[in-house]
Amino acid sequence: MRKPLGAQISHMLSDHGVEVIFGVPGVHNQEMYRGIDEAGIRHVLARHEQGAGFMADGYARATGQPGVAYVITGPGLTNIMTAMGQAYSDSVSMLVLSSCLDEVDAQRGQLHQMKDQRAAAETVADWSVQCATPASTYRMIERAFEEFELERPRPKHIQVTRGALEAVADPAAPPAMPAMRATSGAPDVAPVVSLLGMAKRPLFILGGGAQKVLWRDVLEPLGIATFTTIAGAGAVGLDYALDFGSSLARGSSADVIGSADLVVAIGTELAEVDLWRDHLGHTASLVRVDLDPEVLADEHAAQIKLCNDAESFARAFWDATKDRPAATGWDAAEVQTARQRWRSEVEMERPGIVAICDALRAAVPLDAMIYSDMTQFAYVANEVWPMSRPRHWHHPAGFGTLGYALPAAIGGAVARPGKPTLAIAGDYGFHYTLQELGVAVELGLPLPILLWDNARLKEIEESMERAQIAPFAVAAKNPDFCKLAEAFGAASVAPTTLEALQEALKAAFVADGPTLIYMTPALTQG
Repeated sequence: MRKPLGAQISHMLSDHGVEVIFGVPGVHNQEMYRGIDEAGIRHVLARHEQGAGFMADGYARATGQPGVAYVITGPGLTNIMTAMGQAYSDSVSMLVLSSCLDEVDAQRGQLHQMKDQRAAAETVADWSVQCATPASTYRMIERAFEEFELERPRPKHIQVTRGALEAVADPAAPPAMPAMRATSGAPDVAPVVSLLGMAKRPLFILGGGAQKVLWRDVLEPLGIATFTTIAGAGAVGLDYALDFGSSLARGSSADVIGSADLVVAIGTELAEVDLWRDHLGHTASLVRVDLDPEVLADEHAAQIKLCNDAESFARAFWDATKDRPAATGWDAAEVQTARQRWRSEVEMERPGIVAICDALRAAVPLDAMIYSDMTQFAYVANEVWPMSRPRHWHHPAGFGTLGYALPAAIGGAVARPGKPTLAIAGDYGFHYTLQELGVAVELGLPLPILLWDNARLKEIEESMERAQIAPFAVAAKNPDFCKLAEAFGAASVAPTTLEALQEALKAAFVADGPTLIYMTPALTQG
């Protein structure tokens, strides 16, 4: 049937498998809302477009499918751009559809007007385009879904003029069969296997792009040691004797890497936020496996570069090595000693948090999906909280935005009904998106929200002190967070012992709505 283009867009998205849209309606994009219900799509009303973007991000990470958001012209788009930047840096599939003005050059003073809205969005997206006809709109939506399948996941932005959204249009054609990634067969892993045959201490570094594989099955029979990035946490599961964990940022990890006689990095940029140093530390041959040619050509100067996805590499590597004997250069005691040393360093740097993490981990189901914010509590947990499976801890490491955890966890909980989801936020970052508590209450999500309140921007305060800057502007007056949560209709609890914390967390996972669990540094003294 012919309908306004705004309605046809929702039907096209439904045909592509979209089940949920996050967004905020406004007078400029209301035509996009005409077809949502009719198309059988669920809409989640965020309290702010940044929250909608983080929800779409959390949904995408939980499902492996694109997260979709609808926003208005101008401020709606600028509000979601922070979330788009996070999705870009962390390789998350997100499709942002916005309205835009029909004319901006010859007419000024219009509602929501920007000088160049499309160009602004392109700074934080894989690409940003403007469409003024049904044909161009449908073509770009189709292109976005093709690229989500074939290329490195990244956010896309499509803006459609108000006039086009309101005009009656024919429906989009049914989705074509997705394109298949062109290959000449399995990846050529022979050079890697040859190096492995000469190695006694082979080491794999697994990033977020390697998380679709449980690498333990591939690597354990070969005696290969591992590191994971923060994004790659859980890639080898629990209790892998040769796993050094997510401790690449520890300075002495460079010594461990330097002792390896083969280093293979898969699905990771080995970026500043992974290492916090200029050099990985390797002295042996470096192999890079990544979908992105830009990564393969970076400053780490790998000797062997394979432009492949991690799954196809893992299959080919396993086929080529399944009958090989294990390397004998690594010792489980050596790995355990290093992990214990780094754990002690973490405890010394941020006292008290490790014990709280241990208590929480004992109370969190193994299949819980965790979303954390930029807070000292999460920085500690990222290093000392081992994950049993990949793609279950999501942290905004790349762009490093505050306010991520709560709305992203809401998106994750929407994506996984009946499965446990947990948010971890700090007191300052919680202010950024605390209004999304209303969404969690509205949806009745059994979402525990661990709120760490050290009454300041503690990480920044300590950084200032190290730089011999008198700490300034690092403390803000906090509200009574428990009363604030209750004002939204959420439950709240402020346990004073680790045992009470565990019980509160267990109860929150089965509650009929969100629960704010308030924690302070005094908790370990209870």
